[in-house]
Amino acid sequence: MKLESGIEVKKVYDWHDLEGWNPETELGQPGEYPFTRGIHPGMYCERVWTMRQYTGFGSPADTNQRFKFLIDHGQTGLNVAFDLPTQQCLDSDDPMAEGEVGRVGMAVDSLRDFEVAFDGIPIDKVSVSLTINAPASILIAMFLVAAEQNGTPFDKVPGTAQNDILKEYIGRGAWVFDVPGAIKLIGDTIEFCAKVAPRYSPVSVCGYHVRESGATPAQEIAYGFAIAEEYVQNVLDRGLKVDDFASGFSFNFNVYGNLWEQVAKFRAGRRLWARLLKEKYGSKNPRSQWMRMIAGGGGSGLTWEEPENNIVRGAYYALAGALGGAQTMALCCYDEAYTIPTPKAQLISLRTMQILAEEIGLDNTVDPLAGSYFIESLTNEMEQKIKEHMDEVEAWGGMTRAVKEGLIQEKVSQQAYEYERRLRTGDEVKIGVNKYATGAAERQEIELHPYDEEAVASKVTELQELRRSRDSAAVQRELTRLETAARAGENLMPYLMDAVKTYATVGEISKVFLNVFGAYKEPAAV
Repeated sequence: MKLESGIEVKKVYDWHDLEGWNPETELGQPGEYPFTRGIHPGMYCERVWTMRQYTGFGSPADTNQRFKFLIDHGQTGLNVAFDLPTQQCLDSDDPMAEGEVGRVGMAVDSLRDFEVAFDGIPIDKVSVSLTINAPASILIAMFLVAAEQNGTPFDKVPGTAQNDILKEYIGRGAWVFDVPGAIKLIGDTIEFCAKVAPRYSPVSVCGYHVRESGATPAQEIAYGFAIAEEYVQNVLDRGLKVDDFASGFSFNFNVYGNLWEQVAKFRAGRRLWARLLKEKYGSKNPRSQWMRMIAGGGGSGLTWEEPENNIVRGAYYALAGALGGAQTMALCCYDEAYTIPTPKAQLISLRTMQILAEEIGLDNTVDPLAGSYFIESLTNEMEQKIKEHMDEVEAWGGMTRAVKEGLIQEKVSQQAYEYERRLRTGDEVKIGVNKYATGAAERQEIELHPYDEEAVASKVTELQELRRSRDSAAVQRELTRLETAARAGENLMPYLMDAVKTYATVGEISKVFLNVFGAYKEPAAV
């Protein structure tokens, strides 16, 4: 059989498949270069992965309640979903936001919303991931200020942000600003956090959404690394050394499909990233060479037909993430193919990870598949495939150029079409959908998350009241300072911190960026 990444799998593997393979240099010990076996010596024997369910809907108060529900049931990290208006840099009362406020995530307009959302949450102990891209610099500023208000200084704040705009141009499409300005904002957050908030990871490069858009598992890693290199170079060009900031990078990868392919891509990716940082960029600090990652539990692998099957799928996705050495997991819920997850569904996903960690034995030993003829051969072949895709991106002139010209988008879109065609013909098996399907007449009633019009009206009223009660002159002063600094090419994070403290809104700040950087226009080739 052939895996999605194009690797042929044989029926039997033996020692001949590893001739010339040196375990000392290709594997090493856990916690040692090249980190194939994991970035920590004890891995889950000493500390299991962070369980960070993707959560957020409606108002900040609604989301705060769900945060506390999950923490009370043993969740060890938070992964915040934001609504589409927030992702698109729109305030809740913007006409373009109508019908979408709070629908697929938490609505955020100003610092006030972060104050509510994280009320009673121990930010210094529960690390928070902000799943946001175009306005990431704004929301990082809001989060750091909210943490400071709660008594946690910047240098003590853990967490990360999915601050990866290049994958938005490739995948989801939630872009706002033109490419150079958007990348500059990411560079600003990396430089700022390296100097002021060293425990905070300001960018989580998201291969996850590239995979969801049609990339193969090998391309997911390759394109993720190529994206990361663009951000690395941006910060190097500012005069920083790679070991000043590279330890702040993290990755968000997908984990659906063939179990062994997923395990191999994580092991190969970890080894390749370490070598890239050491050999190409001259890193001397082992922490800078770690491919720290969250394994996201495979949204595209879920189905709305026979949704309970997704509970089983999710368990295997979590198993793949654990066998692949993930530091963090966010497991999709069984109902997430068609709605915002219910508390019951989220609890099942959380319990799935807890069972794997504490009942099944994944915390017994480090990298239990190490030395397998099959796994080590597949890891080697996966590393080669990843390199080939990275070389192709380099031949195109780098990821930024490939995105600007629509080359990556065109390739991934074509692959998405082919995958959908295979699903429809049955060449790609999906149990309960195109094989052993029960039929539409036997489909169960499914519970949908209702859209709360009253809550939206309340959110808009709160925003309008905020505008009336805040110091408008102070807001305008800080927005003017921000625009002046943006036109001068300065690092904008200190100015953003000052602006959000006046309760300037996401929409107001974003208009400054649009004035300076311009709006992104999709290439005609896509």
